[in-house]
Amino acid sequence: MAITDVLDRERTVATHKFNRWLIPPAALAVHLCIGQAYATSVYKSSLVEHFDTSLTAIGIIFSIAIVMLGLSAAVFGTWVDTGGPRRAMAAAAACWSAGFLVGALGIATTQLWLVYLGYGVIGGIGLGLGYISPVSTLIKWFPDRPGLATGLAIMGFGGGAMIASPLSAKLLGIYDPNFDSSTAIASGDAVAKLFVTLGLLYLVVMLFGAWLVRVPPEGWKPEGYDPHDVEVKDLVTTGNVSANNAIKTPQFWLLWTVLFCNVTAGIGLLEQAAPMIQDFFRTGDSTTVAAAAAAGFVGVLSLFNMAGRFAWSSTSDIVGRKNIYMLYLGAGMGLYLLLAFVGGSTTLVFVLIAGLIISFYGGGFATVPAYLRDLFGTFQVGAIHGRLLTAWSAAGVAGPLIINGILDTQGEPGTLTADNYTPALITMVCVLAVGFVANLLIRPVAERFHEAGRSQEAAAGASADTGDGRDLPGPGAVWLPIAWVIVGVPLLYGVYKTVVVAVELF
Repeated sequence: MAITDVLDRERTVATHKFNRWLIPPAALAVHLCIGQAYATSVYKSSLVEHFDTSLTAIGIIFSIAIVMLGLSAAVFGTWVDTGGPRRAMAAAAACWSAGFLVGALGIATTQLWLVYLGYGVIGGIGLGLGYISPVSTLIKWFPDRPGLATGLAIMGFGGGAMIASPLSAKLLGIYDPNFDSSTAIASGDAVAKLFVTLGLLYLVVMLFGAWLVRVPPEGWKPEGYDPHDVEVKDLVTTGNVSANNAIKTPQFWLLWTVLFCNVTAGIGLLEQAAPMIQDFFRTGDSTTVAAAAAAGFVGVLSLFNMAGRFAWSSTSDIVGRKNIYMLYLGAGMGLYLLLAFVGGSTTLVFVLIAGLIISFYGGGFATVPAYLRDLFGTFQVGAIHGRLLTAWSAAGVAGPLIINGILDTQGEPGTLTADNYTPALITMVCVLAVGFVANLLIRPVAERFHEAGRSQEAAAGASADTGDGRDLPGPGAVWLPIAWVIVGVPLLYGVYKTVVVAVELF
């Protein structure tokens, strides 16, 4: 058997005794690694000095990666579904790791274009593949609790930065004895070594997730679950829609608008977080929030981001996907108004309001796969999710442009106050209002878009492959606690380190 045969979908069909709770740590193994994308600020200043260039030139690396995330998710979404989760997760591991290694070569040789190619393009493809690869598998294993399942996995993308940030700072200190944590500037050689270390480490962890993952056997369903129960739930279809048909429906584009608006509002706040809290408590030339405390605020937002992905997505299983998005967008509008007019009263009030806004931002990411499953079924939900993520790419450009563009008209950085942020925050209220209306307009998908002969009950075992038993030895019961320890311990470490830094706020 060729090594590539191990990646085939039929090799990943589980036995009926397989424990489905092994799938969330398999997904987390991928998402905790690719979540490093949110931790690029750790070495951003070092790259600026090493390449003797601007923050904008270095920031383009991250922008390319996010754009490639959306594009690769859209282009390869159908392949992820048909090729199976192990093939997609292994491809994501290869691209993500190769991106770091090519980027390291670019840093070592002072060729910035290689960093664009490596981390930006190749790594960005790994981001897209890794982000969507576990989604349809999770939904097939958890048809009774899709919000909880996807929330567990996608919270890893928010938590990955909390692991990568302190780990990267620690490694930079080892590789460069002169590393100054206060200025966050390390030598180019140290950053190149960091890239190599992370690339190899992430390759091992992500391949562990690829080995662990399985798809349900034909006819499998959770004990006590009746697929016909979905008939009594609003918006939840009993049919299935292909990815090609999904983009022909108004529901897809309404949900695209919902995600775009929710992400635009959230990412605009995230991108400006540290200077924003300092500006809100500025009097004259001084601010009561020190730079270290502002960094702690960014950590607090990461905690709210991660917690929101799990808590709100899980809640959507109870209250429904449409209702939870009414909360994200409707309450979000109210919170942005509160931030504009009372956010500057105390640091605690500011942090709580901003934290709730970001929890809705994270919750929107984690809930959308389950919303897609409700509307379009499980047949090609991974491919549909990939195409919907182009809304993230668009919002990743629009959010910072809107916020920064408005702030540029208000004054110079370092001189802004809370009042200068009011026009930008009111603009975000308007953006969320558009998303709120789009969510209200979502109705069940017309039956003419359904795939003939593909009911939800058929799709429950739709992996419809039975396999031929020639897979690698499957994970037994002993792997359940081991798998959770492998992903849980680093996550708890990241939370602990974030809390330690965040206490400086208070």
